[in-house]
Amino acid sequence: MTDFPTSLTGGCRGCKDSPELDFDFDFAYQPIVDVRSRSVFAYEALVRGLNGEGAQAMLSRVDDQNRYRFDQLCRTRAISTAASLNMSEHLSINFLPNAVYRPELCIRSTLEAARTHHFPLERLIFETVESEHLDSNHHLTNILREYREFGFKTAIDDFGAGYSGLTLLADFQPDLIKLDMALVRDVHRDRARQIIVRGVVTMCTELGVTVIAEGIEHAEERDFLADCGIFLMQGYWFAKPAFKSLAQVDPGVWQNA
Repeated sequence: MTDFPTSLTGGCRGCKDSPELDFDFDFAYQPIVDVRSRSVFAYEALVRGLNGEGAQAMLSRVDDQNRYRFDQLCRTRAISTAASLNMSEHLSINFLPNAVYRPELCIRSTLEAARTHHFPLERLIFETVESEHLDSNHHLTNILREYREFGFKTAIDDFGAGYSGLTLLADFQPDLIKLDMALVRDVHRDRARQIIVRGVVTMCTELGVTVIAEGIEHAEERDFLADCGIFLMQGYWFAKPAFKSLAQVDPGVWQNA
């Protein structure tokens, strides 16, 4: 049984100042698979409109005034929905670092949702978009360290898409990094991408960080990346996100290219 911290008291500016949202949202869930066991390792909660509108339509309505409220609701609703779907795998939740004022206080609603819905903390993954603008890595690394202390797994999303990936990795080694799909696309026939991917895998192996390849769309990409030592993968080849449900992986995706 997960031990939930009970000593968090006080409040923060975000809790007091953030207005209610003037829009609503739901989630689609896409699997992250382990190609070794041909099983689902985790599901990523992807925000959607109530009628299935894409994430960008929702994120375009987030601003400085409602960012905290949106981020908090994303966490708690992703957990409650995952529990209602009887998810037994890890749950990966995207979070907005700029919406976190003090990690130890802003995490309270997440802990309460996990407690209420009996979702073990060790099965929660918090992933941040590497390309989100931050004044410095210090705030983000502080959040990630605090989250690790609470028992969550941590991940850097879109690794390789921005300019701070290597510096961020030097400052903090998360449990997981997700290779940006721009590095994955057609990697089986692009020598430069192959060299970069192999280098990232070698580096992360030495740092004790597990690599996830996202955006897999072809069996050849799957096979090349598995040969490189990447065994956690995500993408349309395995399953598209399923609105309000857990996407199922067709057994045919494991066949040889």
